[in-house]
Amino acid sequence: MTTTRVAAVDCGTNSIRLLVADIDPATGGFTELDRRMRIVRLGQDVDRTGRLAPEALERTFAACREYAGAIEELGAEKIRFVATSASRDAENSADFVRGVHEILGVEPEVITGDQEAQLSFDGATKELHGGSGHGFASPYLVVDIGGGSTEFVLGDDTVRAARSVDIGCVRMTERHLVQDGAKIDPPTEARIAAIRADIDAALDLAAETVPLTEATTLVGLAGTVTTIAAIALDLKEYDSEAIHHSRISLARVEEITTRLLASTHAERSAIPAMHPGRVDVIASGALILQALMRRTGAREIVVSEHDILDGIALGAATPGGE
Repeated sequence: MTTTRVAAVDCGTNSIRLLVADIDPATGGFTELDRRMRIVRLGQDVDRTGRLAPEALERTFAACREYAGAIEELGAEKIRFVATSASRDAENSADFVRGVHEILGVEPEVITGDQEAQLSFDGATKELHGGSGHGFASPYLVVDIGGGSTEFVLGDDTVRAARSVDIGCVRMTERHLVQDGAKIDPPTEARIAAIRADIDAALDLAAETVPLTEATTLVGLAGTVTTIAAIALDLKEYDSEAIHHSRISLARVEEITTRLLASTHAERSAIPAMHPGRVDVIASGALILQALMRRTGAREIVVSEHDILDGIALGAATPGGE
């Protein structure tokens, strides 16, 4: 087996993640060498100002410098850096592109929502194709709840339809749960209703392109979903192996959403598997997950730890796949 050592970076609205892996381009099989995540909140105030904040850029560049050291140490042959919602929306995205290039030596790909959806689908379903050994039947609806946007992708071996819409845990929190610079905590019923209205409108948009009720298996990706899974599983600390391919019922999601909406910052911080960077945005993310499960009619969601980051790595190792 001939493998290629690649480094993939996924820079979203809330977090930046690194995956270094040895990948067999012929089969898509890979050996993971390093996977890490930092909460940098690149999308801080972008929905309000239209610009990337200087402090958000510096947090992101600090993480990039850390990742550059890991990439050099492991000797990756190829680096692929993909940037998503926040950098698409910002007027000063050129500052971001320039800074990343100076640190990592590569131009970040500021991808479209449709490209983001394809990469998420590739990463999430690479283990599920054929349905053997996992019990997860196709077609799949892959849902990636990010900080600034949410992607919906329907497919089996290939993508049938995809749509990205501008709802995410950071965007909804900043739009509806911040007043005069302070977080409204816990949110009022009126604020929750406003978030639900935005989510419902976005789901209507998604449904224009993606049939939301035709999938056999609903697959959920990214930090909102994995954190809610950790809570549902009563984990004492975050455990990727326990979370990967766990099944979380709609009833459990409803229960957790209600709990998160009624909780204070201190109460959410005390949840054992909660990352500090998600404490203020997890309730909005839970509302998105709850709404999309209701809309799709899914009784459960299959949680995947493999997502757009894995899709980026697979593309980097495949000739012509970038």
